[in-house]
Amino acid sequence: MSNEMIFVGAIVGSFGVNGEVRLKSFTSAPEAISDYGPVFNENGTRSFIVSLTGQLKNALSAKLSGVLTKEDADALRGLQLFVPRSKFPKLPDDEYYYADLTNLGVFDAGGVQIGKVKSVQNHGASDILEISQLGKITTILLPFTRQNVPTVDTKASRIVINPPDGLFEDLS
Repeated sequence: MSNEMIFVGAIVGSFGVNGEVRLKSFTSAPEAISDYGPVFNENGTRSFIVSLTGQLKNALSAKLSGVLTKEDADALRGLQLFVPRSKFPKLPDDEYYYADLTNLGVFDAGGVQIGKVKSVQNHGASDILEISQLGKITTILLPFTRQNVPTVDTKASRIVINPPDGLFEDLS
């Protein structure tokens, strides 16, 4: 595993008057964000130890090392938090971290490139690939299922899709 930084959460605001923050976690188990050791800002110049203090609606409350006042917490609003990829466990062959899928080339069964994976989203039911189409401004949302995505080859930086009829106007 590389030392690549993986996005795991964001500060969405302050909570209370004692320097706590509202933390949105993007780890598979939201509370696991505090298990990876220090979290870092995007360029790695600032780090924080996360101590979870509670559960809020759509967020966690947390204390971050070095954040002592409400003003300190307010100043961090919007800060994205990252951890080194080396902190993540190795996954089985048929499982992927979202970061593994982002920017992979998207190909049809005939080998024609359709676009790239822009993002992976999950709104509760299942994972969804947001695909940027080549030469188009719009993106397509494709449920990330074995039927729709029969092949994922992270080493070759590509996935092969079998989308439902009508999802893409021109696949050829």
